[in-house]
This record gives sequence, structure tokens and C-alpha cells, in this order.
Amino acid sequence: MPLSQNARGALMMTLAMAVFTANDAFVKQVTPEMNTGQIMFIRGAITSILLMAMARHYGVLSKFRLMFKPKVLLRSTFEIGAAVTYISALAHIDLAVAATILLSLPLAVTFGAWAFFGEKVGWRRWLAIFIGFIGVIIVLRPSPDSFVPATLLAVIAVFFTCGRDLTTKRIEAGVPTLLISLFAGLTNTLFGALLIAPMGGWSPVSMSALLHLATAACLILAGYQTIVSAMRSGDISFVAPFRYTSLIFSLSLGFYFFGETPDGYMAVGASLIVASGLYAFYREKLRARSLMAETVAQTPH
Repeated sequence: MPLSQNARGALMMTLAMAVFTANDAFVKQVTPEMNTGQIMFIRGAITSILLMAMARHYGVLSKFRLMFKPKVLLRSTFEIGAAVTYISALAHIDLAVAATILLSLPLAVTFGAWAFFGEKVGWRRWLAIFIGFIGVIIVLRPSPDSFVPATLLAVIAVFFTCGRDLTTKRIEAGVPTLLISLFAGLTNTLFGALLIAPMGGWSPVSMSALLHLATAACLILAGYQTIVSAMRSGDISFVAPFRYTSLIFSLSLGFYFFGETPDGYMAVGASLIVASGLYAFYREKLRARSLMAETVAQTPH
């Protein structure tokens, strides 16, 4: 029996979260062996080669000049910032903690859309944003005895990622998605190479680490494909909340590979972030229905 569009979208979103979380786990496993710049360079190079092959196959390389549009350049700048801060955070904090902080991204995007694009945000969604960020503060463990400074890198990564997503929405429709991804891969590779020396220099790369990063690169590509498929299947208001399944995967992989166990701060903070995010999605669904009803009412019959 074929899946409905909503069910297919939910399945694809869940798969995307599993793939992205697995990528984070593979990257975290090599952080003791090499610095952030080297990880970005190796993973970025493999990703770029794969994307180049795909771009050539689909015939979009002839439009390479579109990669140098200002908004594409700005998006890649945010992408680099997100990669540097998030990989650096993974080297020092639990996988589940980093993933939980990243779950506040939809709330940050809502705030950014209001701040930079003038999107209307009702008081209920403001309340959800406030509660969600309270959850982030709790995950950060604000006590002087338990605060880990590296968790702030994950928070900064959220804002870089928010900037990336908001910029992506403003890129002209004529710029192929594959070219945007390719340019991001190339710039991440170049910037990673520039960071290697300042971050301690090149370390010998074991076959195990190389395989881990090659797998991570493949997982990123798979994640891009599945999340696009998810957002194009079914209703976004139904599909988007399945993004929070990443918490399940990060907790499971963190426990299995790194022996991580969540504490009280983590449990309370994650609950607030997920609950506020789901409520914000719900309010957005109601808002979309209201706008649609107004449009229908104003259409001449």
C-alpha cells in the first residue's frame, strides 16, 4: 500500500535527521586526531568531488558564474561559520548536547525573519521563542561549577546556521540548488585548508579517520537529498516537527559510541526546546490557515 504524501514526508524527514546525526557522530570520532580545519578540508574535499560529479552529470556546471552572486557568497560565509563553530563544539561537548542546542534553530529562524525581513510574529510565538531559549540556557548548565564554555560554540553555530537558512530563502530561484551546495563545499574546503596551520598544523591521517570522514561526506549528501524530498512531500506543518527526531538519534548514538548519558539539565532543557518548537510549528500552521482563509474571502467569485 503506497504511503500518503504526509507519511512519506515524515519518513524522509526522520531519515534526514538520522543521516545528519550519524554524520555528526563520525566527525566527533575523529576530533581527537585532527583539528577543525583539517576535518573541514578533508570532508569538504570529498564532498566537493562528489558534488562536482553530480553537477557535471546534471549539466549545471555551465551556470557556474551564478555561484558568485552576492547572496550565494553570503550564504557560504554563514556556512563556513556554522561548520567551524559546530565541529569545534563537537570536539569538547556531548553529541546530544550539541544536537539539542541545534534544535533551537527553527525558533532562531523565526526571530531572524522578524528582525531582518519584518515578518509578523504573534505574542504566542514570541512566548515559544522565549521559552525555547530558556531551554537552551538550561542545557548550557549556567552554574559556575558545571558550565562548559565550548557549549557557547554550539549556540554561535545556531546563529550562523540561521543566517544561512534565511539567506538561502532569498537566493534567486534561477540558481540551481546543486550549485549552491557545490560552492558551499568548495569554500568550506578552502577555508578549512587556511585554518589548518593556525589550529596546530597537519596531523597524520589514519585510514580509520579517512574512512570516517568519507562516510560523513556521503551522509551529508544523503541528508541534503532526503531533507529536500521531505520538504517537498506533504504539508510542511506536518513534516517539519519530525526534525525533533534528531534528539532520539543523538541520544542513542551518543550513548552507544561515546558512553554519554543525559543529566537533569539536559532533560529539562531539551523538553522546553522541543515543546516550544512544536508549539511554534502549530501556531504557524494556524497562521497559514488564517491567511489562506482571508485570501479566499477576498477573491472575487
